[in-house]
Amino acid sequence: MARPLQIPHRVPKSKKLAQQPNTEITQLFQQGLGLHKQGQLTQAKSLYEQVLVKQPQHFDALHLLGVIALQTGKPELAQALIGKAIVIKPNYAPAYSNRGAALKDLKRYEEALASYDKAIAIRPDYAEVFNNRGTALRELNQLDEAIASYEQAIAIQPNYAEAFNNLGNVLKDLQQLEEALVYYDKAVKSKPDYAEAFNNRGITLQLLNRLDEALANFDTAITLKPNFDFLLGLKLHAQMHLCDWRDLTAQLHRLETALVLGLMVTQPFELLGLSNKPALQLKSAKLYAEALFPDSEFLEDFKRRDSSERIRIGYYSADFHNHATAYLMAELFEAHDAQRFELYGFSFGPPKQDAMRQRLSNGFNHFFDVTQKSDREVALMSRALGIDIAVDLKGYTQDSRVGIFAQRCAPVQVNYLGYPGTMGAPYFDYIVADKVLIPPESQQHYSEKVVYLPHSYQVNDAKRKIADTVFTRKALGLPESGFVFCCFNNNYKILPTTFDAWMRLLKAVDGSVLWLLETNTSAAHNLRQEAQVRGVEPSRLVFAKRMKLEDHLARHRAADLFLDTLPYNAHTTTSDALWAGLPVLTLMGQTFAARVAASLLTAMDLPELITHTQEDYEAKALELAQNPLQLARLKDKLERNRATSTLFNGQLFARHLEAAYAQMHKRHLSGERPEIIEVQALMR
Repeated sequence: MARPLQIPHRVPKSKKLAQQPNTEITQLFQQGLGLHKQGQLTQAKSLYEQVLVKQPQHFDALHLLGVIALQTGKPELAQALIGKAIVIKPNYAPAYSNRGAALKDLKRYEEALASYDKAIAIRPDYAEVFNNRGTALRELNQLDEAIASYEQAIAIQPNYAEAFNNLGNVLKDLQQLEEALVYYDKAVKSKPDYAEAFNNRGITLQLLNRLDEALANFDTAITLKPNFDFLLGLKLHAQMHLCDWRDLTAQLHRLETALVLGLMVTQPFELLGLSNKPALQLKSAKLYAEALFPDSEFLEDFKRRDSSERIRIGYYSADFHNHATAYLMAELFEAHDAQRFELYGFSFGPPKQDAMRQRLSNGFNHFFDVTQKSDREVALMSRALGIDIAVDLKGYTQDSRVGIFAQRCAPVQVNYLGYPGTMGAPYFDYIVADKVLIPPESQQHYSEKVVYLPHSYQVNDAKRKIADTVFTRKALGLPESGFVFCCFNNNYKILPTTFDAWMRLLKAVDGSVLWLLETNTSAAHNLRQEAQVRGVEPSRLVFAKRMKLEDHLARHRAADLFLDTLPYNAHTTTSDALWAGLPVLTLMGQTFAARVAASLLTAMDLPELITHTQEDYEAKALELAQNPLQLARLKDKLERNRATSTLFNGQLFARHLEAAYAQMHKRHLSGERPEIIEVQALMR
């Protein structure tokens, strides 16, 4: 967060004005300044303009007109006006500070730094400028330098709440989460009504899985500042992680109403688990992209490349290590046709040197760690390398770098896999999907043009190992007899409506249990309480701790039926279950995230596990639980299909995706705009 704009309480006179006093000009200006301080910007602007008609070289009127332009969202005009003022009076530090703020808003961070440095050269004890300078350095991903700048601000002004908060943000960027909390604590101690610091402390506590504390901080922030951008969604997401459903219906109604009105109440990701309305998800994504990642116009047109050259595909992610996305994609990188495609990996995640990182990096022709580079530097690097198609594997998920794509790192930019929804941004040309995920009538809810693959959109790695370990039910904490319903989705995906259905099933099937993933102890406690409220013995909910993937896949054998969630389905979790031989029953919704399981089941030729209403979902689950022979036949079919289906055929998937890339590239070389692409199925 930057310090407020510098509006002087007492305007120092220039020598020129001192030599040529003009009572009328002085009165007009002082009247304008008074209105400016009261927030009456339109009236102040009019008076400053009257001053300039009478005296075009009036420094203070020019400077403060620039400040008003900045305050009203016109940074280009602001930097121009303040620049003219600086020519008149080149040694006034607040003018350089405010021009730096305008340049920062224009994302011209290097120029902003130069302006801040000029202010500091004039006034070395200018704490606010050191703070703002740190913010510009953070945007340039020069994090060590940003820390030093914030520390200098604090040295000058020891109780500087904004600098404490900003320093905490950089430490959070560096994954130094406990250290970040120390500075957020200092910020709220210095400024007890500091909503931004409570919000950031909540985010950091959530990353540390201290979810009860995170929710308390979000509650405090929203009390202090009810209209804080994106905070309501963060708060609800924290509640969902805890399975704390108090007042959920009313809060969801408030969130949806605010989105319809165009208010920035949630980040797009938080909405995925709360809403089954694709139009609302598009609205949320557009608001978020426009606010934080507007389309950049800084970079020049792309150089034309020879159509005979290999197509250069860039994959961008923070997850090139042991991560769900990597588990799905590893075989794809190895299967790409090296004669037609040249692969570039751009990693901006943690520098984990695990076995998956080694495997993934070996799958690329070129692999770069760009963690220390700014978004603009990565975009320029991509352009210099001649990337033809840039594939974002993160979207609006944790550790994403959407700013790279806002700067247009490649002439064709694709939203794929990592984020199950539209980006709502004009610089993403395509989204990779299939006809189940995005039926033709839903295309209007996606800002990208849809690329339809012939089977499922989801890539899979058929080399995933399942441990040989045979887990007994007793070892897993399950009863030795009775039907085992399970759901290994993250707890935040469980809505009360889904849980109600599960409890009705437990009541209907004697001796059955529900086996869930334990992501935090508070959620387990709350779910057991919710079960008791619904008349189900809490002990019939069994919670599984996280374990290594190959062991996790092996323990699926102890379950009988996987029950999916709505509106955020099991995604990688569905393919894990199917790969391990466990049937997944899904209720298909309207959004991308609500149709992924149906996409995977369709590719596995298991349409009988796709339901379309809550009643059908429950009836099918009950039917399978009460008919062992039918369930056994279904498991046999799953086992046969696993070996022959397209879902786990990495080579075939690579050919289909490459066909899509080739069509995208051809359209670009021909000067054609992106359009819907349908890839025809190839022989297996």
